[in-house]
Amino acid sequence: MNPIQLSSLLILVLYVSLGTHTLAEEGPAPAATGDAELPLAALRTFADVFGRIKEDYVETVSDRALIENAIRGILAGLDPHSAYISGEEYRELQLGTSGEFGGLGIEVSMEDGLIKVIAPIDGTPAQRAGLQAGDVIVRIDDKPVKGLSLNEAVQLMRGKPGTQVRLSIQRGSDDKPFEVILERAVIQVASVKSRMLEPGFGYVRLSQFQAHTSEDMLKAIETLKSESGGRLKGLILDLRNNPGGVLNGAVGVADAFLNQGLIVYTEGRIKNSQMRFNAGPDDTLDGAPLVVLVNGGSASASEIVAGALQDHRRAIVMGTPTFGKGSVQTIIPIDDESALKLTTARYYTPSGRSIQAQGIFPDIILERGEFKPLTDAGAATVKESNLVRHLEEGPAPTPAADTKQNPSLASEDLQLAEALHVLKGVSLLGRQ
Repeated sequence: MNPIQLSSLLILVLYVSLGTHTLAEEGPAPAATGDAELPLAALRTFADVFGRIKEDYVETVSDRALIENAIRGILAGLDPHSAYISGEEYRELQLGTSGEFGGLGIEVSMEDGLIKVIAPIDGTPAQRAGLQAGDVIVRIDDKPVKGLSLNEAVQLMRGKPGTQVRLSIQRGSDDKPFEVILERAVIQVASVKSRMLEPGFGYVRLSQFQAHTSEDMLKAIETLKSESGGRLKGLILDLRNNPGGVLNGAVGVADAFLNQGLIVYTEGRIKNSQMRFNAGPDDTLDGAPLVVLVNGGSASASEIVAGALQDHRRAIVMGTPTFGKGSVQTIIPIDDESALKLTTARYYTPSGRSIQAQGIFPDIILERGEFKPLTDAGAATVKESNLVRHLEEGPAPTPAADTKQNPSLASEDLQLAEALHVLKGVSLLGRQ
């Protein structure tokens, strides 16, 4: 086949492919404009390059490999979240939304050619190794990340459970990179954890949004309500380092605390990308105060929940500004072995705020901190023992049998302790 024949064939194939996509995904095509016409000259150039590589490249490359690489390049030039997904990656994506998948337990994105950590998932190798939202991965097993696609970097981090991978991490612009060694594992994520912080005040932690997250959360809240005599005085919903997940899971979680109104809406170019989700009539807390904790690792579905509850003034959002991932990705199957993950819309909160690249700004800024009890070191104050003729220490009283020496909540999690203070204050005031 000569170059002219190859060029004509590829143009025909691309034209048919584009036309099928338009009919299947967009409905009737809009009126043609100069920019909307098929760029025949550019497609001829593409076909010529394709033919030149086929004939002159130092090694033989299959047509499928060349076409897949071309598709990956097109998508990589759009945004960090659009990608070509192979059959194996597609299956792993489906497993991830159901709560079990292989890897390190880390949500990542591409930024300036490097891999940035959105959030580690609770109870995974990444979380146990101390990885944090905002960390940048610069090397994977001594291989520089610069120049790799997001999918290529993710493939390097994947592997057989039980094997190890060494990551070089940059934390902060001025800090030197440090290395961590993680052992790959089959990640089984329990997306909902709960406990009672104090009598009447419950805590629910959502590590990600899966298909059954809203149902599991409602069950956890019912358990907390039973422990509290049938009703909670208030609840803390912890979405810190929650990288998102299934949209329906986020809608269900927000709906659980609202009794009416818009939760989230999406807007895009095609009709199917324009969606609106509204709340039902039941509030599982019956109006009890709600505090939502977020941080820079709270992304996508987490931001939908925080934004909806904030706009409806149903919750006080505390923490630090969220990640700002407000775009919708649609999985479009190509054949039995591959699919496109294509950005098709943007999320908007009920008041019309765009989440994309802005995130949710908390009502109360609460930076991550560490609680340190006051010590005598360096103290210049006068104490009772410094006074002349002070009484000596008397015998210690016998402790009660049920006295417990539990660490304070502040020493365990300072942000959570401060959120509890706010929740108790709002509960005492009897308003939100």
